[in-house]
Amino acid sequence: MKFPQKQTLKQIAKIINSDYVGIDDFPILGMNEIHVVEAGDIVFVDHPKYYDKALESNATIILINKKVECPEGKALLVSDDPFRDFNKLTKHFNPFKPSDEAISKKAIIGKNTIIQPNVFIGNEVTIGHDCIIHANVTIYDGCIIGNNVTIHSGTVLGADAFYYKNRPTGFDKLISGGNVILKDKVDLGSNCTIDRGVTGSTTIGKGTKIDNMVHVGHDTIIGEKCLIASQVGIAGCVIIENEVTLWGQVGVRSDIRIGEKAVVLGQTGVTKSIEGGKVYSGNPIQDARQRLKEIAYMRNQMNSKK
Repeated sequence: MKFPQKQTLKQIAKIINSDYVGIDDFPILGMNEIHVVEAGDIVFVDHPKYYDKALESNATIILINKKVECPEGKALLVSDDPFRDFNKLTKHFNPFKPSDEAISKKAIIGKNTIIQPNVFIGNEVTIGHDCIIHANVTIYDGCIIGNNVTIHSGTVLGADAFYYKNRPTGFDKLISGGNVILKDKVDLGSNCTIDRGVTGSTTIGKGTKIDNMVHVGHDTIIGEKCLIASQVGIAGCVIIENEVTLWGQVGVRSDIRIGEKAVVLGQTGVTKSIEGGKVYSGNPIQDARQRLKEIAYMRNQMNSKK
């Protein structure tokens, strides 16, 4: 998430009431999660296990809960609760804006796009040309939809990320400030849920087709011309490359990559990154041919003992 205008280290420290290490006018351009940070971004870290990863990341401002040696060319924001203060910054720079109308006057809708009854379209939404948005679709603030996109009834774009910190008082939510992007010629079935990014974008590539009742988690990137069948669940921060096929009831864990043209058969649990160009099945996941060979071998062994 980029700020509307450049901030300084001193300005950000004042907003969250924190100490800092670095020059007052050290430039800050935005804030992001660790997997998408760029130079000029703030990233937060609140556990020693991940200090090095954050300090060595592309982020140039580290929001951290302990004063440590600051790498050259970077700055620190020292907070007793980085998670809380990251939320403060999201609220400050991207506050929730209630809407009093079903289709926001701040939305941009292209030519020949059809909006069916009972659709909600939030603030700053952009929808391209020749789209069909069926009844009872909900499109949250900031979503970007390309041309020739079809979205069927009951689908929700831009709901919050499922991201919580477990505290003694209960689960504390990380506020979502990102959005959802659908490229051209995407089709979404009924009752799909595509969560917004925490600070970036959840993206579905050109020509991808998604069946009914599919969930896509925050900050996931799905490539072009993918096919995703009913009841697939994809966690956050997943990268799915082009022309991947996921058949019904596949489950995909967070923070992994599925290679180009991989095919994952129904009810498979994708628990690790997998190469492209192969067919997979089972839980734990493995090459489908190898799995069939192992099953055949076990059956032969059992039959030979009878």
